Amino acid sequence: MAEPTAKDNGKPTSLQALYTPENEAPKDPCCSKLKIFIVALSFAYFSKALCGTYMKSTITQIERRFDLSSSVVGLVDGGFEMGNLLFLALVSHFGARLHRPRLIGMGCFLMAIGSALTGLPHFFMGRYKYDTVTKGSVNDTVSIAPCQYPMVQSDYSNLHMKSSNNIGTDCVKDPGSSMWIYVFLGNALRGIGETPVTPLGISYIDDFAKAENSAFYIACLQTITLLGPMFGFLLGSMCAKLYVDIGFVSVDSVTITPKDARWVGAWWLGYFVSSAILLFAGVPFWFLPRSLPKQGEEARENSNVDQGNEEQSALPNTHSVKLADIAKGFLPSLKRLLRTPTYFLLLCGVVLKFNSFIGLLTFKTKYMEQQFGQSASRANFLIGVLNLPVVAVGIFLGGLLMKRYKLSVVVGAQLSFITSFMAYLLLLLQFGTKCDNVRVAGLTLSYNGTAEILYDEHSLISQCNQNCSCSTSEWDPVCSDSGITYVSPCLAGCTGSSGHGKNMVFHNCSCVLTPSPVEGSRSVSLGQCPRGPECTRSFTFYMAVSVLSSFINSLGTTPGYMVVIRCITPELKSLALGVQTLVMRTLGGIPAPMYFGALIDSTCLKWGMKRCGGRGACRMYDSDMYRVIFLGLITCLSGCSYFFVIAVIMRLRKQFRKEEIKVLEQTTGKHIEIELQAPEMCNPDRQI
Repeated sequence: MAEPTAKDNGKPTSLQALYTPENEAPKDPCCSKLKIFIVALSFAYFSKALCGTYMKSTITQIERRFDLSSSVVGLVDGGFEMGNLLFLALVSHFGARLHRPRLIGMGCFLMAIGSALTGLPHFFMGRYKYDTVTKGSVNDTVSIAPCQYPMVQSDYSNLHMKSSNNIGTDCVKDPGSSMWIYVFLGNALRGIGETPVTPLGISYIDDFAKAENSAFYIACLQTITLLGPMFGFLLGSMCAKLYVDIGFVSVDSVTITPKDARWVGAWWLGYFVSSAILLFAGVPFWFLPRSLPKQGEEARENSNVDQGNEEQSALPNTHSVKLADIAKGFLPSLKRLLRTPTYFLLLCGVVLKFNSFIGLLTFKTKYMEQQFGQSASRANFLIGVLNLPVVAVGIFLGGLLMKRYKLSVVVGAQLSFITSFMAYLLLLLQFGTKCDNVRVAGLTLSYNGTAEILYDEHSLISQCNQNCSCSTSEWDPVCSDSGITYVSPCLAGCTGSSGHGKNMVFHNCSCVLTPSPVEGSRSVSLGQCPRGPECTRSFTFYMAVSVLSSFINSLGTTPGYMVVIRCITPELKSLALGVQTLVMRTLGGIPAPMYFGALIDSTCLKWGMKRCGGRGACRMYDSDMYRVIFLGLITCLSGCSYFFVIAVIMRLRKQFRKEEIKVLEQTTGKHIEIELQAPEMCNPDRQI
C-alpha cells in the first residue's frame, strides 16, 4: 500500500514533517534577502539625504538665528564632512570584513542622535529678538517719531550702543552667544554615523548581485535616494514659513514677513522629524545576514553547496577577522589603489566637481533669495518640486540605458562626460540671468537718486537725516512710493507714524524723494520694496535653465559612478569607494562651504549687529557681485575638472586598443592569464 503524500491530502506525512531532505532547495532566498537589503538601504539613503538637504535648506535660518557670517555657517555645514572624515577610511576597510548590515544600522542610530542634537539649542536660547521700531502689539496705536531729537534715543535705536558698552556682562548672559557649537557637533555626529552607509551598502549589493543587475540596482537606489532631498527641501520650505518661536509667540505680534532679511523660520522642527525617520531606517539592518550567495547561483544543483558556502563564508571569517591582520593589509591595499592611474585621475576630477557641487547646493537657496528676492520657503519649495524630480528621472534613465545596451566602461565614461559638459554650457547662460540691485538709499543709491555701490557705513548719513541722531547699525527697512528702500524710518527722516504692527506707516520723511513735493508722498511703509516684473521674468528663465541643466547632468551620474567600481578589483572595491568619499569630504565637503561663504561675505553691503557687540549676519548683498563670484567660482571648478575626465577617457581608449589586439593575437587561455596578471587595471571593454 502506497504511503500518503502531501499531494494526496494536502498535508505532509510524518516522515516529511520530521525530516527535510538535504537536496531540497529553498525558495530563492538569495533574491529575497538581497531585495530586502536593497529596500532597507534605499530607505536609509532616503533618510540621510532628507536630513542632509534639510541642513542645506536651513543655512540662512541658522545664519540669522545665531548671527553668523556665511563663512562661519560654512564651517558649521562642513561639520558633517569633518565627522565623516574621522572614521570613513577605517570603516570602509575594516567594515568590508565585518557585519556590514549591522554597521549600517549603527550608523543610522548615530545619525538620528546627531540630528536631534542639531535642533536642541532652540530650547535653550530664549525667544528670538530682532530690531524693530514697532512694538509688535496688535492694539498698540501709539505714534512713534523716529527722527525727533532727543526722542530718537529710544530703546530700539539704543539697543546696539547699550549692548556694546556692556560686552563683558551681557555676552556671558546671552544664552545664544555660542549655541551654534552644538549645531556643529550634531552635524559632525551625523557625519560619523553616515560613514558605513554608502561604501558598505554599495559594495554589499555589488558583491551579491549579478554584474548586469548591479548597475540597475544602484541606479534604482540613487533614484529613490533623490526622493530624500526632494522631501528635505519641501520640509525646509514648510518650516521656513513658520516663525521660529511658533507656539510660544503670537503670530500677530510678528512685524516681519518671510521675505525680510531678519526672518527666521522654525529651523529646529525638521531636525526632530528627520531624527525619528533615521531611527526607524536603521531597524531592518539588524535582521539581515552578514553575507549572501551570489545572485543567480541558485540551489537547484545542491542545497548543501549553498549552505556550505554560507557556513564557510561565516565560520572562517569569524576566526580570521582579527583587527591586527586586517590592519596589516590596509597600507598595501591603499598603495595598490592609488597606483591605479585611471582611479587617481578620476579622483582628481571628482574632487573639483564636488567642490562646485557643494558650493552650489549650500548657497543656492541664498542665491535665489538675494538675486531674485525669493523667500527661503519659496526657494526651497521650487528646488524640491522642480530640480530634484528631474534629477531622479535622469539618474534612473541613465541606469536603464546602461542595462538595456550593456555599455562598456569606455562608453560609460564618454556618456558621463558629454552629459556633464552639456549641462556646464547651460550653466554659463545663468550669468546673463539677473536682477538689478535693490534700490537702497545709502547702499546702492545715494540720497539724491544716483545709482552707486556704497560700502562705507557713513554713507547712510545725509543732510536730510543728520540731525536725527540715527544708529547706522540697525536694520528696519521701509519702502517709499518711489520704490526706494531706506534702512530705517529714522534714516528716512520720518517724524511721525500711524497704524500699528505690520501695517504701520511713517510720515513726513525728509529723505524721501518725490517727483513733486505737492503731488508726491513723503510717507514710507514697513518692509523692503519688492522687485519689479523684469526680475520675475529673469527668475523664470533662471529656473528653466537650472531644471534643464540638472536633468542633462544627471543622465551621466550612474555611468560615471560605475566606471570607478569596474576599474577596481573586487577586494579593493569597498576601499576605493571609501577613499573616494574620504577625499571628496576632505578636499571638497569641508573647505568648499567655507571659502564660498567667505567670498560671499565680501559682497555684503550691510552687516547686522549682535546684541552684545560684534558683526552679526549680513542683511543685504551686492547682488551683481554676488552673481559674478558665486557662478564664476562654480564654472571655474567644474571647467578644470574636465581636463582630468578627458585624460581618463584617453587612457581608457588606449587600454582598450591594447586589450583588443591581445584578444586577436592570443588564445583564450593566454588572454585570461594576462588579465589575472594585472587585476588592478581597468578592462575598458568590460560591461558596466
